[in-house]
Amino acid sequence: MKKIRVSLLTKVVIAIAAGVLFGQFLPGGIARIFVTFNSLFGNFLSFSIPLIILGLVTPAIGDLGKGAGKLLLITALIAYGSTVFSGFFTFLSGSAIFPHILPTNTELTAMENPEDFMLTPYFTVNMPPLMDVMTALLLSFTIGLGLSNIAGTTLRDSFTDFKEIIIKLIEVVIIPLLPLHIFGIFLNMTVSGQVMSIITMFLKVIIVIFVLHVLLLLIQFTIAGTIAGKNPLRLLKNMLPAYATALGTQSSAATIPVTLAQAVKNGVRENIAIFTVPLCATIHLAGSTMKIVACAMAIMIMAGEPVTFSNFSGFIMMLGITMVVLSLAVVVNIKGSSLKSIDHDYQIRLDSLNAIKKEEEKRAKELEEERKYVQTKEYIKEVAKEKLGLVDPDEILLKPGNVE
Repeated sequence: MKKIRVSLLTKVVIAIAAGVLFGQFLPGGIARIFVTFNSLFGNFLSFSIPLIILGLVTPAIGDLGKGAGKLLLITALIAYGSTVFSGFFTFLSGSAIFPHILPTNTELTAMENPEDFMLTPYFTVNMPPLMDVMTALLLSFTIGLGLSNIAGTTLRDSFTDFKEIIIKLIEVVIIPLLPLHIFGIFLNMTVSGQVMSIITMFLKVIIVIFVLHVLLLLIQFTIAGTIAGKNPLRLLKNMLPAYATALGTQSSAATIPVTLAQAVKNGVRENIAIFTVPLCATIHLAGSTMKIVACAMAIMIMAGEPVTFSNFSGFIMMLGITMVVLSLAVVVNIKGSSLKSIDHDYQIRLDSLNAIKKEEEKRAKELEEERKYVQTKEYIKEVAKEKLGLVDPDEILLKPGNVE
């Protein structure tokens, strides 16, 4: 019997629909079981993300060799440009749409915190990560750039083995349990009721943000598809599981495993995907910028506050400046690594020449010892006996013969 395979996107969609459906009638006591699982899995996911970044990014940068610095700079510049474009694209679109669809609502200031109405788990287990995401990225860059500029293989092999462990963690634990995690999130949101009321209030804003996301993705994939010579719609279709996962988890970092798998499926070289996906999950703020700008504009309009280009342009550029600072810090690190790389190449050549010199000196010493030995009486006597059959006057030479 042929086994039916269900794609991750289908599982995520089913999980979202099931969470909303079961949230309508499922008793709170049973729903809290899934909330408890979400708490445990979410904490484990937060614990695993830095390890995933360290295990995937470090060997990827090390395997890229001397081109790692250049690739890092190009990735940061593209992410910066995309973030700024997304911010201004959202502002211009929101300025044209929101004033016509959003009324002034004085009840906004009286709205309670929706998280106060969410179900709580039966128990929690604290799983603090070994480091935060940015520390993991910086550590990965530091070690990876170092690995790309040294000849040793011990540490490189260790990180390669660590990478295999992380891949097993993603394939065996995280991805199979991800749909259940998303189910629990939407189940809790539906049972709480307060969150749904806020979604209803901001439904128009959510729809506008969704449409803007689709338009931005179409623009991005059209550019990427044109450069790569591939169908943009097919590329976008292959990435849908990643976007569905992001919708359910509301976390770019938590979506890294799925995004990585789908990027490779789209034909991106694995070492490039492993390098860029975790990095852009942190520094590529296009989606976050769009949501922040749109929601800020919506709240200001609904509260009767003026929305001006000067205020939002400064806010949008501030995110860009943050990325520029990060990029400059990385470039300085890369420049230092490049100089060390040049010195390292010369050191390798010098070590090779020294090794050859030592071998030649050893061989010369052996030849000199052999030259001295062939001039000794012991050598002459040894040759006379073995080659000529001569003996001393008081010696008898016995040769093996046939005995009858």
